[in-house]
Amino acid sequence: MPVIARPGIGGAHPGGQILEAHGGYLVRLESLSGLELIQLAREALVLDGAAGATGLHVSVNRRRKVVRLAYVGPFTAGRQGAHWYAAHHALPRLLSRAANVTVHACVYDPDEGEEVIAYGNGRRVGGERVVYEDVELPGRPEDVDEAAFTHMQERWPLGHLAYVFGLTRKELLRLPLVSPAQVLPLDGAAQDVAEALEALLPGSRMPHPVPDAH
Repeated sequence: MPVIARPGIGGAHPGGQILEAHGGYLVRLESLSGLELIQLAREALVLDGAAGATGLHVSVNRRRKVVRLAYVGPFTAGRQGAHWYAAHHALPRLLSRAANVTVHACVYDPDEGEEVIAYGNGRRVGGERVVYEDVELPGRPEDVDEAAFTHMQERWPLGHLAYVFGLTRKELLRLPLVSPAQVLPLDGAAQDVAEALEALLPGSRMPHPVPDAH
């Protein structure tokens, strides 16, 4: 019977793959066209009192039209940077109102825990956090088989969000690494940014929400 491989129980995946801590904002959209994303990102930085960001990393799962947004800057680097997203939600507030969608602030730390905080129409509409050391495993860690452990993870915040998006938990956690992706400079020209966004997620001229599958 295969058993889970992990430094912390949030870090185990089929095959024993471990991902580093990261955070960001996740949203499901039909298109990125017509959305003044960089302008919103700059405004959000001012509201959050953050300085030093140079760009916005945008990655997309085109199959399910799920978009991940993450700032490129010293305050988002490393494990501490992942936790920055737990307390700074100006961009989800602004974007949820501008695009009429639910935007999720997410934190994943394989050695500590995970958190998802949802915003709709500019207001917080939900949130859930799991601390891995508080999780009760069905038996000794070394005796828990991989299938049972994976099923348990699917009920945690990021697992549930993945289900809502129509992704696997592994797909959601790998969004920082997927292609297509691009770092958009926060001081970039509007036309260049618009073309880059259209290339990442081609669609109609105005962004539309995609109904979530429950």
